[in-house]
Amino acid sequence: MSVLLLRLAGPLQAWGSAARFARRTTETAPTKSGVLGLLAAAQGRDREAGLSDLSALRFGVRIDQPGTRLRDFQTAHHADSGKAMPLSERFYLADAVFVAALEGEPELIDALHGAVQEPVYLPYLGRRSCPPAAPVDLRVRTDADLVESLRQERWQAADWYRKRVRARSAASGTPGSPGAPVELDLLIECGPDEGPEITLRDEPLSFDPRHRRYGLRGVKWITVPVPTEESAEPWPHDPTSVLRKA
Repeated sequence: MSVLLLRLAGPLQAWGSAARFARRTTETAPTKSGVLGLLAAAQGRDREAGLSDLSALRFGVRIDQPGTRLRDFQTAHHADSGKAMPLSERFYLADAVFVAALEGEPELIDALHGAVQEPVYLPYLGRRSCPPAAPVDLRVRTDADLVESLRQERWQAADWYRKRVRARSAASGTPGSPGAPVELDLLIECGPDEGPEITLRDEPLSFDPRHRRYGLRGVKWITVPVPTEESAEPWPHDPTSVLRKA
Protein backbone atom coordinates (compact mmCIF):
# COMPACT_ATOMS: atom_id res chain seq x y z
CA MET A 1 0.00 0.00 0.00
CA SER A 2 0.96 3.65 -0.52
CA VAL A 3 -0.06 6.69 1.52
CA LEU A 4 -0.81 10.17 0.16
CA LEU A 5 -0.16 12.97 2.66
CA LEU A 6 -1.85 16.36 2.36
CA ARG A 7 -1.25 19.57 4.31
CA LEU A 8 -4.55 21.35 4.96
CA ALA A 9 -3.89 24.87 6.21
CA GLY A 10 -5.57 28.19 5.54
CA PRO A 11 -7.08 31.28 7.15
CA LEU A 12 -10.46 29.51 7.34
CA GLN A 13 -11.61 25.90 7.02
CA ALA A 14 -15.04 24.30 7.36
CA TRP A 15 -15.57 20.54 7.49
CA GLY A 16 -19.24 19.81 8.05
CA SER A 17 -20.68 16.31 8.38
CA ALA A 18 -24.25 17.57 8.94
CA ALA A 19 -26.26 20.62 7.92
CA ARG A 20 -29.58 21.62 9.41
CA PHE A 21 -31.46 24.18 7.32
CA ALA A 22 -29.68 27.56 7.76
CA ARG A 23 -27.17 26.26 10.34
CA ARG A 24 -23.88 24.97 8.89
CA THR A 25 -21.50 23.56 11.47
CA THR A 26 -17.92 22.28 11.21
CA GLU A 27 -16.15 19.31 12.76
CA THR A 28 -12.91 19.83 14.66
CA ALA A 29 -10.93 18.08 11.91
CA PRO A 30 -11.29 17.43 8.16
CA THR A 31 -13.95 14.91 7.16
CA LYS A 32 -13.41 12.07 4.72
CA SER A 33 -16.15 13.39 2.44
CA GLY A 34 -14.53 16.83 2.35
CA VAL A 35 -11.04 15.54 1.53
CA LEU A 36 -12.34 13.09 -1.10
CA GLY A 37 -14.31 15.97 -2.60
CA LEU A 38 -11.07 17.95 -2.85
CA LEU A 39 -9.36 15.03 -4.61
CA ALA A 40 -12.30 14.39 -6.96
CA ALA A 41 -12.26 18.07 -7.94
CA ALA A 42 -8.49 17.95 -8.49
CA GLN A 43 -9.05 15.06 -10.89
CA GLY A 44 -11.83 16.95 -12.64
CA ARG A 45 -14.51 14.36 -11.89
CA ASP A 46 -18.14 15.21 -12.54
CA ARG A 47 -20.38 15.28 -9.50
CA GLU A 48 -22.34 12.37 -10.98
CA ALA A 49 -19.18 10.23 -11.35
CA GLY A 50 -18.71 7.09 -9.26
CA LEU A 51 -16.81 7.30 -5.98
CA SER A 52 -16.30 3.65 -5.07
CA ASP A 53 -12.54 3.75 -5.68
CA LEU A 54 -12.08 6.88 -3.55
CA SER A 55 -14.39 5.71 -0.77
CA ALA A 56 -12.38 2.48 -0.47
CA LEU A 57 -9.30 4.46 0.61
CA ARG A 58 -8.50 4.33 4.32
CA PHE A 59 -8.51 7.83 5.80
CA GLY A 60 -6.79 9.45 8.75
CA VAL A 61 -5.95 12.96 9.92
CA ARG A 62 -3.52 14.50 12.40
CA ILE A 63 -4.39 17.70 14.24
CA ASP A 64 -1.20 19.77 14.11
CA GLN A 65 -2.80 23.11 15.01
CA PRO A 66 -6.45 22.95 16.13
CA GLY A 67 -7.29 26.56 15.35
CA THR A 68 -10.18 28.60 16.73
CA ARG A 69 -13.87 28.09 16.04
CA LEU A 70 -15.61 31.12 14.52
CA ARG A 71 -19.30 31.84 13.93
CA ASP A 72 -20.48 33.96 11.01
CA PHE A 73 -23.89 35.19 9.91
CA GLN A 74 -24.59 35.47 6.17
CA THR A 75 -27.42 36.94 4.16
CA ALA A 76 -28.37 36.35 0.53
CA HIS A 77 -31.06 37.25 -1.99
CA HIS A 78 -32.80 34.96 -4.44
CA ALA A 79 -31.31 35.42 -7.91
CA ASP A 80 -34.68 35.52 -9.69
CA SER A 81 -37.13 37.10 -7.26
CA GLY A 82 -34.72 39.28 -5.31
CA LYS A 83 -36.35 38.19 -2.06
CA ALA A 84 -34.17 37.89 1.02
CA MET A 85 -33.17 34.34 1.98
CA PRO A 86 -33.20 33.19 5.62
CA LEU A 87 -30.27 34.33 7.74
CA SER A 88 -27.56 31.64 7.59
CA GLU A 89 -25.40 30.73 10.59
CA ARG A 90 -22.03 29.25 9.57
CA PHE A 91 -19.10 27.99 11.59
CA TYR A 92 -15.42 27.89 10.61
CA LEU A 93 -12.01 26.92 11.97
CA ALA A 94 -9.53 29.80 11.86
CA ASP A 95 -5.74 29.30 11.61
CA ALA A 96 -5.96 25.52 11.78
CA VAL A 97 -3.40 23.10 10.30
CA PHE A 98 -3.99 19.40 9.61
CA VAL A 99 -2.15 16.54 7.94
CA ALA A 100 -4.59 14.25 6.12
CA ALA A 101 -3.57 10.79 4.88
CA LEU A 102 -5.17 8.33 2.47
CA GLU A 103 -3.97 4.74 2.14
CA GLY A 104 -4.63 2.62 -0.94
CA GLU A 105 -3.26 0.87 -3.99
CA PRO A 106 -0.14 2.56 -5.46
CA GLU A 107 -1.74 3.19 -8.88
CA LEU A 108 -4.63 5.18 -7.45
CA ILE A 109 -2.46 7.01 -4.91
CA ASP A 110 -0.02 8.06 -7.65
CA ALA A 111 -2.91 9.30 -9.81
CA LEU A 112 -4.29 11.38 -6.93
CA HIS A 113 -0.83 12.72 -6.18
CA GLY A 114 -0.50 13.91 -9.75
CA ALA A 115 -3.96 15.48 -9.59
CA VAL A 116 -3.22 17.61 -6.52
CA GLN A 117 0.01 18.78 -8.14
CA GLU A 118 -1.87 19.87 -11.27
CA PRO A 119 -5.52 20.20 -10.21
CA VAL A 120 -8.29 20.66 -12.74
CA TYR A 121 -10.33 22.65 -10.21
CA LEU A 122 -8.83 24.78 -7.45
CA PRO A 123 -8.84 22.85 -4.14
CA TYR A 124 -10.60 24.37 -1.16
CA LEU A 125 -10.83 23.45 2.50
CA GLY A 126 -14.39 22.27 2.93
CA ARG A 127 -16.15 25.28 1.36
CA ARG A 128 -15.43 27.32 -1.75
CA SER A 129 -14.78 30.39 0.40
CA CYS A 130 -11.86 28.60 2.12
CA PRO A 131 -8.80 28.38 -0.17
CA PRO A 132 -5.60 26.77 1.14
CA ALA A 133 -2.73 29.01 2.22
CA ALA A 134 -0.22 26.86 0.30
CA PRO A 135 -0.19 23.84 -2.03
CA VAL A 136 -1.81 20.89 -0.27
CA ASP A 137 0.62 18.28 -1.62
CA LEU A 138 3.12 16.92 0.91
CA ARG A 139 4.39 13.58 -0.39
CA VAL A 140 3.61 9.94 -1.14
CA ARG A 141 5.01 7.23 1.11
CA THR A 142 5.40 3.87 -0.66
CA ASP A 143 5.09 0.54 1.13
CA ALA A 144 3.82 2.52 4.10
CA ASP A 145 1.21 2.26 6.82
CA LEU A 146 -1.37 5.00 7.42
CA VAL A 147 -0.72 5.43 11.14
CA GLU A 148 3.07 5.29 10.83
CA SER A 149 3.00 7.82 7.99
CA LEU A 150 1.03 10.26 10.14
CA ARG A 151 3.27 9.50 13.12
CA GLN A 152 6.48 10.25 11.22
CA GLU A 153 5.48 13.30 9.15
CA ARG A 154 7.05 16.49 10.47
CA TRP A 155 4.97 18.87 12.58
CA GLN A 156 3.28 21.29 10.19
CA ALA A 157 2.07 23.90 12.71
CA ALA A 158 3.10 27.55 12.40
CA ASP A 159 6.28 28.66 14.18
CA TRP A 160 4.37 30.87 16.64
CA TYR A 161 2.08 28.00 17.60
CA ARG A 162 4.94 25.52 18.08
CA LYS A 163 6.75 27.99 20.34
CA ARG A 164 3.64 28.58 22.41
CA VAL A 165 2.94 24.86 22.83
CA ARG A 166 6.54 24.08 23.79
CA ALA A 167 6.58 26.95 26.29
CA ARG A 168 3.36 25.70 27.86
CA SER A 169 4.79 22.18 27.99
CA ALA A 170 7.98 23.36 29.69
CA ALA A 171 6.00 25.41 32.22
CA SER A 172 3.92 22.37 33.21
CA GLY A 173 6.90 20.51 34.66
CA THR A 174 8.65 20.89 38.00
CA PRO A 175 12.00 22.72 38.25
CA GLY A 176 14.70 20.62 36.65
CA SER A 177 12.26 18.38 34.77
CA PRO A 178 11.73 18.50 30.99
CA GLY A 179 8.00 19.15 31.33
CA ALA A 180 5.13 17.31 29.71
CA PRO A 181 5.83 15.83 26.25
CA VAL A 182 4.17 17.52 23.28
CA GLU A 183 1.64 15.17 21.68
CA LEU A 184 -0.65 15.32 18.65
CA ASP A 185 -4.07 13.76 18.14
CA LEU A 186 -4.74 11.34 15.28
CA LEU A 187 -8.23 10.43 14.04
CA ILE A 188 -8.00 7.07 12.30
CA GLU A 189 -10.71 5.33 10.28
CA CYS A 190 -11.43 1.85 11.61
CA GLY A 191 -13.87 -1.02 11.24
CA PRO A 192 -16.47 -2.17 13.78
CA ASP A 193 -14.14 -4.88 15.11
CA GLU A 194 -11.40 -2.31 15.90
CA GLY A 195 -13.39 -0.51 18.59
CA PRO A 196 -14.35 2.84 17.05
CA GLU A 197 -14.90 5.61 19.57
CA ILE A 198 -17.20 7.73 17.41
CA THR A 199 -19.24 7.25 14.24
CA LEU A 200 -19.49 9.88 11.51
CA ARG A 201 -21.77 10.02 8.49
CA ASP A 202 -19.09 11.28 6.11
CA GLU A 203 -18.39 8.28 3.88
CA PRO A 204 -19.31 9.72 0.45
CA LEU A 205 -21.48 7.49 -1.73
CA SER A 206 -22.56 10.16 -4.24
CA PHE A 207 -21.81 13.86 -4.75
CA ASP A 208 -24.71 14.20 -7.21
CA PRO A 209 -26.41 17.49 -6.16
CA ARG A 210 -29.82 15.93 -6.88
CA HIS A 211 -29.28 13.25 -4.24
CA ARG A 212 -26.14 13.43 -2.14
CA ARG A 213 -25.59 10.27 -0.12
CA TYR A 214 -23.23 9.49 2.74
CA GLY A 215 -22.56 6.34 4.74
CA LEU A 216 -21.34 5.77 8.29
CA ARG A 217 -17.75 5.05 9.26
CA GLY A 218 -15.99 4.43 12.57
CA VAL A 219 -13.19 6.62 13.93
CA LYS A 220 -10.79 6.09 16.82
CA TRP A 221 -8.45 8.57 18.51
CA ILE A 222 -4.71 7.99 18.92
CA THR A 223 -2.19 10.28 20.61
CA VAL A 224 1.39 10.36 19.31
CA PRO A 225 4.47 12.39 20.27
CA VAL A 226 5.60 15.21 18.00
CA PRO A 227 8.16 13.92 15.47
CA THR A 228 11.70 14.88 16.46
CA GLU A 229 12.83 15.71 12.93
CA GLU A 230 11.49 19.07 11.78
CA SER A 231 12.19 21.38 8.88
CA ALA A 232 12.28 25.16 9.02
CA GLU A 233 11.75 25.61 5.29
CA PRO A 234 9.01 28.19 4.64
CA TRP A 235 5.97 27.13 2.64
CA PRO A 236 5.17 28.97 -0.61
CA HIS A 237 2.02 31.05 -0.31
CA ASP A 238 0.54 30.89 -3.82
CA PRO A 239 -2.04 28.04 -3.87
CA THR A 240 -2.80 28.56 -7.59
CA SER A 241 0.74 28.10 -8.88
CA VAL A 242 0.12 24.44 -9.76
CA LEU A 243 -3.01 24.98 -11.80
CA ARG A 244 -2.90 23.87 -15.41
CA LYS A 245 -2.47 26.66 -17.90
CA ALA A 246 -5.38 27.09 -20.27
